[in-house]
Amino acid sequence: MKSHTLGLLFALAVLPDTYAADPGTQYKLAAGDVLRIIVFGEPELSLKKIRLSDAGTFSYPFLGEISAKGMTPGQVEKIIVDGLKQGYLIDPKVSLSQIEYRPFYINGEVKKPGNYPFIPGLTLEKAIALGGGLTERASIKRVTIVRGDGGTTLTDEVTRSTTIAPGDTISIAQGFF
Repeated sequence: MKSHTLGLLFALAVLPDTYAADPGTQYKLAAGDVLRIIVFGEPELSLKKIRLSDAGTFSYPFLGEISAKGMTPGQVEKIIVDGLKQGYLIDPKVSLSQIEYRPFYINGEVKKPGNYPFIPGLTLEKAIALGGGLTERASIKRVTIVRGDGGTTLTDEVTRSTTIAPGDTISIAQGFF
């Protein structure tokens, strides 16, 4: 039985980095994300639905404007806990959850270009389906994805299984016939 356990541990240790770098585990907040903050036992400090402003900020009772842009939900939760400990609550129990992600955008040679709500686990294939499918002139080999976090632009390495993140812009060009 120990050999099975060791085998499982070895298999987990050699998993590709893509599993460790799952965008959902280190999701960075930005404008348009919607959060829920619950402070247990303090309903006046709980906010059921707050959308981050264009600057990635939100207003919180007693603490004022909090900048969440580029931070993980856990980091923002810690800011609130630490702020409430400064003369407001002795041991605040705070739960911050993300209830809506910012949308992604798809344009070019899809039947219904536009913005769509992000769904965790979204791939290019699923994004195209949400956009109504490809037009007859579309080229799946000429796809550009501009990452919404201001990061990279993907072109050559794009496949139908490429992961789409919130805020991404997908452009599908025409094929040359």
